[in-house]
Amino acid sequence: MIGQNVQVGPAAVSHGNLTVTINPDPIISQPAPFSGGQTVVVPNANISVKEDKKPMFLFNPGVALDEIVRAVNKVGASPSDLVAILEALKAAGALKAELIVI
Repeated sequence: MIGQNVQVGPAAVSHGNLTVTINPDPIISQPAPFSGGQTVVVPNANISVKEDKKPMFLFNPGVALDEIVRAVNKVGASPSDLVAILEALKAAGALKAELIVI
């Protein structure tokens, strides 16, 4: 249960998603003709990293926890995003409350 009596200290929280894409792109190495060497496959990959743009939340000292929850929900965050944000606030020392995630 999230109560409006829980106050949160000053904090800035950013929570975003990273997408890492790895596409195999092996390289074939062939020896010169009649050299006696063997054709080998060298592992290689094209790797791209993308970070989705997510909003950053800046809360003033003393803001009520229910205001934070409403703001996070308003931007369409998932329940797991909300839990991650609350855990980040707790880890930063801005949330002086016990978190129980069921």
